[in-house]
Amino acid sequence: MKQFKTLLIAIVALVGFQTINAQAKTAHVDVNEIISKMPAVLDAQSQLKKLSETYDKDYKTMVDEYQAKIAKYDKEAGTVTDAINQTRQTEVQDMIKRINDYKETAQTELQKKESDLMKPLMEKIKASIQKVGKAKGFQYVLNAESLLLSDGPDLTADVKKDLGF
Repeated sequence: MKQFKTLLIAIVALVGFQTINAQAKTAHVDVNEIISKMPAVLDAQSQLKKLSETYDKDYKTMVDEYQAKIAKYDKEAGTVTDAINQTRQTEVQDMIKRINDYKETAQTELQKKESDLMKPLMEKIKASIQKVGKAKGFQYVLNAESLLLSDGPDLTADVKKDLGF
């Protein structure tokens, strides 16, 4: 009977110890806060804003030119031949196509530029999160934005410090 009690206590202790060990150590980090405060990200956003403003200015110039031609051609439509009106109509359609093509190209180039600028920064953030998480002994580090409850350890400040800001 005494051996049975000892064996039972040993089994309960072993199962309890395994349950404690089975719980993974998790922490969270607010990636959006890091992105919003990271100087390199702010510089990238500034570059993208300047490029976007350049594209917007060129687009507006093209649209203004189009509107001016339309107004001019509408005024003169009754005083010119049908052949000239037909040529002008083709010219206006070509302008519309160029404007639309420019808009699509500008959007594509902006997206590519954003990807080119942000990809290395996101990789740097991810590497820092992994480094800090491993150094602190965590097996999992979750993004706080997607958590319903983030009451555990927050590594955001440590990651910011590791990134140098």
